[in-house]
Amino acid sequence: MNISSQSSQGKVTIGIEGRIDTTNYNDFENSVNKILEENPAEVILDCNSLSYISSSGLRIFLTIHKKMMGTGGKLTLKSMQPAIKEIFDISGFSSIFNIE
Repeated sequence: MNISSQSSQGKVTIGIEGRIDTTNYNDFENSVNKILEENPAEVILDCNSLSYISSSGLRIFLTIHKKMMGTGGKLTLKSMQPAIKEIFDISGFSSIFNIE
C-alpha cells in the first residue's frame, strides 16, 4: 500500500494505492491521522488505485468520516473501482459516505 497526499487551501487529497488489509491498516490509519492533525476543511480519498479493502480498512474510513463530521469538515471518496464500490454497497457504507 502506498499513500500520497496533496494539500491546497484547506483541502487535502489522499491517494491510496494497493490494498488496505489486516497487515497494513495501522500504517494507513497513522498516515491519515497525521494529515488530519492539520484540521483540513475537506478530505478527498482518491480510491482509483485501491485494489482491496478489508473490514479493518472500512473501519478506518468510518473513523475518518466521524473525525471530519466532528470538526464540521467534509469527506469525499472518489474514483472507486467497481469491486471496491460493491464492498461499500454490500456493507451499507455507500449510504454513509459521499462517493463520487
